[in-house]
Formats: sequence, structure tokens, C-alpha cells
Amino acid sequence: MSFTPHVPSRIALFAAAAGLLLVPLTGCGAADAPEASAGTPSPTRSAQTAHAPDSPKAPAPTRVTVSSVGIDSTLMRLGLNQDGTVEVPPAEKGMTAGWYAGGAVPGEPGAAVLIGHNDTRFGRAVFHDLHQIAKGADITVSDGAGAESHFTVTAKETVKKDGFPTEKVYGATGERVLRLITCDGDFDAEGHPVDNLIVYATLR
Repeated sequence: MSFTPHVPSRIALFAAAAGLLLVPLTGCGAADAPEASAGTPSPTRSAQTAHAPDSPKAPAPTRVTVSSVGIDSTLMRLGLNQDGTVEVPPAEKGMTAGWYAGGAVPGEPGAAVLIGHNDTRFGRAVFHDLHQIAKGADITVSDGAGAESHFTVTAKETVKKDGFPTEKVYGATGERVLRLITCDGDFDAEGHPVDNLIVYATLR
């Protein structure tokens, strides 16, 4: 199940201020073409964080580890596609998760978002077992300087792609929170999962 979240492009951010039409997660499926995209709805301007991801005080994250479900992955930076969707790891790198650089840096105030495939046409991917994560589990995010931020899972939910809780995931907050997102659920007629799995965590 390849996975790709939708977030606004730089141009789309201006439209967001006036009320951007949100696009649900779509296109996750084992039969997806490499360029196929899916994703979380575009966050409105109010949901954007005001962080400079590569500021000296907030180096970019480089690794995520969830020992309880066997996840240990480097993190690639995810930017924006021309259509306003978030870039995702290519299918051939399905075992690598990504950090959406338009959100907060993990450990800094705001909502940080990590995205990973569940499965791709090459087989199981990095977040394949994410559905097994339990409340209270530890998620560790490391940065290039060797510093670690530990997050505690507070909740998880499976949502329909046409009912994605955009504000809940991307909404502005002064708390230091983390979201992990992948595809989930049954398949539609085109072979795409109809749901998304969202894991919520807060900094310890």
C-alpha cells in the first residue's frame, strides 16, 4: 500500500487562508504506480506551524524508532509536490519513513508529522505493523546531532479518507506532539485502502 499525504504547496497556502478545499487520503494501494499519490488533507494556514525546520535550535530529525512494533528507520525529508500534496518516500524505499518538513520539528512546539508506507508493490513497508502499537508505547526520534526526543503514544485511530481530521492532526498547538500516519483498512475497487491510521503521541 503506497502512501502519500496531501499538504498545500507554497501557492496553495495563499488559498488556504481563504479556506482551502481539503483533499482526503487517496491512492494507497499495492498496485500503485511509483508516482501515485495519496495523503492527508491539506492543512489550512491556521494549521501550519511557524518553525524553521533547520534552525540551529531545531536540527532536522534523522531517525524514528518504535521498538515495541519493530520500527527502526532513517527519515527522509518530505516537501511538497506541485499539486499541493506531500512528497512521500518512493515505493522502492518503502522501508524508509519520512518527515513532513512543513510541520514542526519533532520535540519542538507544534505538530510534527511522520509518514510511512504500509505496503508497496515491492512488499511490506516501514509502517506495516504500526497498527499494533499500544497506548503508552515509546516513539524515539533522533536528530543529526545525536539528540533524542521520546514521545508517548496517547491514542490511535483509523479514519475514513473522506473524513480525515485535518485540524486534529495538523492544527496549531503549543504542545510538543507527534503524529505517525499510514494507510489502513479494506481496499476499494482500484486496490487502494479506504482508511488511514493515525497515531498520536506527546513528548515525555
